Amino acid sequence: MLKKILSANRGEIACRVIRTARKLGYRTVAVFSEADAQAPHVALADEAVCIGPAAAAESYLKVDALLAACRQTGANALHPGYGFLSENADFAQACADAGVVFIGPSPNAIRVMGDKAGAKRAMIEAGVPCAPGYLGDKQDDATLIAQAERLGYPLLVKAVSGGGGRGMRLVN
Repeated sequence: MLKKILSANRGEIACRVIRTARKLGYRTVAVFSEADAQAPHVALADEAVCIGPAAAAESYLKVDALLAACRQTGANALHPGYGFLSENADFAQACADAGVVFIGPSPNAIRVMGDKAGAKRAMIEAGVPCAPGYLGDKQDDATLIAQAERLGYPLLVKAVSGGGGRGMRLVN
């Protein structure tokens, strides 16, 4: 059973998490970097813990500091917000290993859905309708041309490691 939720983020997203948790009757914990000590989310929460210097890599991205804040305050759940560690399967697993409920997808779901090709394979396997495409390992010109002919033009080619629209190409 959840009793106290730590918001592992800052700014407006942390405020939203804290306000919603409060409406649901949970006590809340904010974390903050030294630079964010006076930020609105810090004042809004029931408790607040400084987790490090201003640089996000030294505070909001420090798994050990976030889990230490949970232990220090007795927070048994953590909401990652978005960005930072919200899509990090190892972080979600570290929370589970520490006995902290990660409010979000399971570590396995994050791993599967974090890989574009793997996610599409999983959805096809589950019977979810998907846009036709080619997910094969063979990437030589002859194979790719044959697959393009099979699918028909125009095509949208999406790089597996692209993100935010990077790596997308129209092929006529």
